[in-house]
Amino acid sequence: MKKFKLSKFLLPFVAAGLSVIGLEQIVPAQSAVSVHLTMGNPSAAGTSSLNNYLLNKSQYAVGYNCSLGRPNWVSWQLNSSWLGSTPRQDDFRADTTLPSGCYQVQGTDFSGSGFDRGHMTPSADRTSSVTNNSATFLMTNMIAQAPDNNQGIWANLENYCRTLVSGGKELYIISGGYGTGGTGSNGAANTIANGKVTVPDRTWKIIVVVTPGTGASGVTTSTRVIAVNIPNDQGVRNADWKNYRVSVDSLESLTGYDFLSQVSTSTQSVIEARVDNL
Repeated sequence: MKKFKLSKFLLPFVAAGLSVIGLEQIVPAQSAVSVHLTMGNPSAAGTSSLNNYLLNKSQYAVGYNCSLGRPNWVSWQLNSSWLGSTPRQDDFRADTTLPSGCYQVQGTDFSGSGFDRGHMTPSADRTSSVTNNSATFLMTNMIAQAPDNNQGIWANLENYCRTLVSGGKELYIISGGYGTGGTGSNGAANTIANGKVTVPDRTWKIIVVVTPGTGASGVTTSTRVIAVNIPNDQGVRNADWKNYRVSVDSLESLTGYDFLSQVSTSTQSVIEARVDNL
């Protein structure tokens, strides 16, 4: 490994508990940054690239892609502490915390496009307070999602996740889209918002089911991990999400991300190769 001397510019990042890889790349230490990155930072998102930019919210973490106008991935913890009786805020809005040079997708940018403003971290996963629910309506938490996908099969999987929490489980969830071009209610499109938002071809999600409070150390070779890969098209509204289950390994190959990196490699090799069948 090439050795280098830390510059004065980098010292504050080290002091703040951040890991430094090279002089040109700053990658946040995964477990120290956010509970939502308990299972890892899939793309080593940091602050050095506008197309792999880390947004650490109290409610979730995002690896954002300014060129695509959408998240590469969104990661969040879900347990009973996040759930309550707060109503849906519906305050879709731009995320003003994006860095200079990154277009802030507006709440109205999807209007007339034929695609839903599709939550990654669902509104219904953050009902413990108005602040937490409102945070899910930032456009950095949205992808352009076919209505049948968003309102049907995707919503059914989201509901299923909350039933697991009601049953006493804690979940660590990562989701996103990959590829270019989906089919919405107005037909096929590669981009919307005058080219500022790229429509993904597929929507994917990974759900790690653990005992509350155990985190990555609680993941064993018998831990249930659900992964799905669903076309971002009309016609899947009434489909069963179970028919779209895949392995985590397959999603890593398709996206180029390294999922569950905070889990031991020996355990990863087992659970990432398996397709959920419960």
